[in-house]
Amino acid sequence: MLITCPYCGPRDVIEFTYQGDGNRERPDPASQNFEAWNAYVYDRLNPAGDHNEIWQHSGGCRAHLRVVRNTLTHEISSVAFMRGGHISAARRKAEDKS
Repeated sequence: MLITCPYCGPRDVIEFTYQGDGNRERPDPASQNFEAWNAYVYDRLNPAGDHNEIWQHSGGCRAHLRVVRNTLTHEISSVAFMRGGHISAARRKAEDKS
């Protein structure tokens, strides 16, 4: 499977680390609602079709990416940085020199 990093281009999935479901919302860190924390940690959906996921390009630019992947075909329909306006330090240096 190839994931197209917005910064590095198409790369094999071996360069990436799956970080989890992109749809889950974390409970308030100060919350003592054990049911909410239990659901956050252990409950997982297993959707068929497009699914929002978080991946890190751990073998490359180390950026965190939001990936929409079809769980039936593994086709990736979109990849974007988790945070907008990401520019790596190396790219920033290169742009500053020009």
